[in-house]
Amino acid sequence: MEKEKKIHLKRELGYFWVTNFLIVNIIGAGIFVSPKGVLEHSSMNVGLSLCIWALCAVLSITSTLCAAEIGITFPCSGAHYYFIRKCFGPIAAFLRLWTTLFTTAGILASQALLLAEYSIQPFYPGCSVPKLPMKCMALAMLWIVGILNSRGVKEGTWLQTLSTALKVGILGFISLSGVFMLMRGEIANVERLQNAFDAEFPDASQIIEAVFQGYFAFSGGGCFTGVAGELKKPRETIPKCIFTAFPVVTVLYLLVNISYMTVLTPREILSSDAVAITWTERVIPQLTWFMPFAISASLFSNLLINALGSSRVLHLAGQQGQLPLLFNTLNIHSSPLIAVLAIVIMGSIAIIVTNLVELINYLYFVISIWTTLQMIGLLKLRYQEPHLHRPYKVFMPYIFITMAITLSMVLIPLVKSPKMHYI
Repeated sequence: MEKEKKIHLKRELGYFWVTNFLIVNIIGAGIFVSPKGVLEHSSMNVGLSLCIWALCAVLSITSTLCAAEIGITFPCSGAHYYFIRKCFGPIAAFLRLWTTLFTTAGILASQALLLAEYSIQPFYPGCSVPKLPMKCMALAMLWIVGILNSRGVKEGTWLQTLSTALKVGILGFISLSGVFMLMRGEIANVERLQNAFDAEFPDASQIIEAVFQGYFAFSGGGCFTGVAGELKKPRETIPKCIFTAFPVVTVLYLLVNISYMTVLTPREILSSDAVAITWTERVIPQLTWFMPFAISASLFSNLLINALGSSRVLHLAGQQGQLPLLFNTLNIHSSPLIAVLAIVIMGSIAIIVTNLVELINYLYFVISIWTTLQMIGLLKLRYQEPHLHRPYKVFMPYIFITMAITLSMVLIPLVKSPKMHYI
């Protein structure tokens, strides 16, 4: 008699999928909607702002390589949760799980509302989008994401590939247009970049703020720890994907910013809430109506990926006994259906009842705390378990660099605007 087949999470995600996964997760709304933060805190010094973008890319790669050690050493889905449990015990792991429930709900809700706003905005020219249709659209998008996730990781592969192509296509179009305008040599376009460092230099505190703005635009590189248990050959796949995705994203970000600054003055960039759309209005007005739809469609996969990674954390917590055993169950598509359903319901509640304007800041404040603890955990294991099998070992200074950045993101909000919400 044949043994009964056991349903489990399958290792079926290879190099191409994980590279797409990284690119999709790193390229978020920031580069399309509001890249003005770096320029503003650089005192409108164009040359310095471009240098800060390059620096942020390097800093983000260092933090992602730290996450790579966690994902490769402990190649299970929800590796970041498992790592916290191993380093700091079940109480810290439960707190990590508890905050994951709420941070994920808030992140999913904010992303769904952003997508809904961009999808509906063309139908309300010259005025703000009404809340009711925006929330209904956001709920519909979130539940579509839930259905796709319940069908297994392969079900959304085509959508992720399409989203990657659309994102890279939009950024590539903006980049090449800027390069073309520079090559034409029109005085109005070239002179903005000829004396790029002529503006006054900001003080150290402003430069730090600019770095935080740029670093945020590159965030999301460690997302593969959520699905590490479903990757083929994690030791080989993860580093190759990191060094493929980050150079692509860095070049695109730099060229897009150069293109923005070729077409728009620094003051025009600072006065715009959606720089990509302002750029389109100036260069190709005929496509102004299309750009919001394209941005919304390209960002849909970010919503899909966040739901995917977070459901794996709940699934692992069910295995570890910190959630009911029901969360450990898988459906016939090898998807943790109960975990997916819980994430979608929590996100739906957040969409309906939450004011997300300030919530986003608190969410990333909490995420920075856990990233700091992960870096402390890496150092702790290096000291306590020096002989632990580590197929990949990150360069020690990278851990301290990442810890310094994330610790600053925790301490600066507490010092500058202490609020009970942070406590």
